[in-house]
Amino acid sequence: MTLSANAPQAYRGQAIGLPRTGPGSLTTSGPRLGAFVVDAVASTLIAALFVPHHGHTGNAIADRLPGTWSLIPLAVDYIVGSLVAGRTVGMYLFGLRLVRVGPKVAVDPGRIVVRTVLLFLLVPALVFDRDGRGLHDRVSDTAVVRA
Repeated sequence: MTLSANAPQAYRGQAIGLPRTGPGSLTTSGPRLGAFVVDAVASTLIAALFVPHHGHTGNAIADRLPGTWSLIPLAVDYIVGSLVAGRTVGMYLFGLRLVRVGPKVAVDPGRIVVRTVLLFLLVPALVFDRDGRGLHDRVSDTAVVRA
């Protein structure tokens, strides 16, 4: 069942054919944010293992952080995790998965790469539609649902 752009919907996800509750229903922003934080922290810790530490500037914690190098393991987590398991490590821990909206097929590599690049820009993740999907999900025709 699809609704027109102006038709009211009874619940989030109805317009894109997802169930109201349970597995396959759209998740809320809380678990999505939690999964992102887990992925970001894990990526920072992984990058810290490989990035050399230079000098001491007075802030011991800041000296050991890998900075933008943590985007590499984060991208690997998002791209490989989404391709292989349909979810990242954080999504797994929060009981979420990434699905393609519309046809019941796996999310293809191109959509995953586009979604990841847009997510790294952060702004698309903060712009939501009436279903609560971020702009990065709208552009890539994906949704994060309960597993």
